[in-house]
Amino acid sequence: MAAFSRAVDEGFTFLETDVHATADGVLVAFHDPSLDRVTDTSGRIADLTWEQVAAARVGGRDPIPRLVDLLDAFPDARFTVDAKADPAVDPLLDLLRGTTAADRICVGSFSDRRLERLRRAAPAAVVTSLAPRQVLALVTASVTGRAHRAPDRAVAAQVPMRSGLVPVVTGRFVQTAHAAGLEVHVWTVDDPAQMRRLLDLGVDGIMTDRPDLLRDVLRQRGQWPA
Repeated sequence: MAAFSRAVDEGFTFLETDVHATADGVLVAFHDPSLDRVTDTSGRIADLTWEQVAAARVGGRDPIPRLVDLLDAFPDARFTVDAKADPAVDPLLDLLRGTTAADRICVGSFSDRRLERLRRAAPAAVVTSLAPRQVLALVTASVTGRAHRAPDRAVAAQVPMRSGLVPVVTGRFVQTAHAAGLEVHVWTVDDPAQMRRLLDLGVDGIMTDRPDLLRDVLRQRGQWPA
């Protein structure tokens, strides 16, 4: 929760989180499938109850929040939510159907199958990013010059700067996405020079672990809200 609070305190209103489901179906905002790397507890989230996960501390200090806690704590923020594993899909659908915050959520996933299921079953207010195969089709269209048709409910291509040695975010990629009615959100960018380069290309969003640096870049460019 502390990292999200810091970003909001910096003035950001668009937040991103990965989610996993506990053994008893509680969605937690956490990147890794296990607690081992960054908490004082071990074990896979999918094998632990919410009570067990709630006792863990990130860096020995901060508790792991539930997704619903984030939605409640930041009612003016919009969220990109990445369903990191299959067990998260049903709890995420349940949350989306029961929350009044559905229109503040963009759902993403690195799994075509997972994202297609979410796209079909989520409430109409929920939008999505492109699935991996759709990103590949957009990259191909940007290279060949063909028009790209975005799937229903998709509003953004959320992509890395490159895939291996192959650049993804180019001027033509941004132009092709925009022509298809899609925004371009790039992850994860912590270098100010790269932030400036991407903004020059016309990207619509940058995901970063250094919101303070991104804020400074946007201020220098006159793109930070007054």
